Amino acid sequence: MLRRDKNEKKILDVDAGMQGTLMFKDPVNLRINGSFEGKLDTKGSLIISENASVRADITGDEIIIGGKLTGNIVAANSLKVLSSAHIVGDINTPNLSVETGAIIHGKCQMLTGSSLKGNVFNIDELARYLEVEISNILEWANSGKIPAFKEGNDWKFERPKIEEWIAKEKTK
Repeated sequence: MLRRDKNEKKILDVDAGMQGTLMFKDPVNLRINGSFEGKLDTKGSLIISENASVRADITGDEIIIGGKLTGNIVAANSLKVLSSAHIVGDINTPNLSVETGAIIHGKCQMLTGSSLKGNVFNIDELARYLEVEISNILEWANSGKIPAFKEGNDWKFERPKIEEWIAKEKTK
């Protein structure tokens, strides 16, 4: 029987072209060297290498971008943008490092407080998480069908309450 040391890292290199959704619940070190289109939801580290071309929304802990990315990024711990990177999309992260020469077309939001821990979604993040249109979430929030609170003019959604709400909706 093959056993792994608890500290051994799981490494996955993607060199070919892929399409779809990659979701990892356990920490993994994922490196994209080729092309990818779809959705990436990772725990651990994600590297988009200099020659990679990615069209996807990305969620991860520690992300390094060196290639071309079209899509939004939510990095729970940190995002490093290398000089060879070209990003078209919005960025949400508590720690951002951008090398000279990198190109970013989009908004950047530095997460703080409970958002840093991933416990609070804004409306865009919740729409991606639930894979529904923002208009549906606005309708649900305004009518009280989904647990939400206002922060200024913006709706916010606590992850534990959303997960509880999802579980209740599945049993109806």
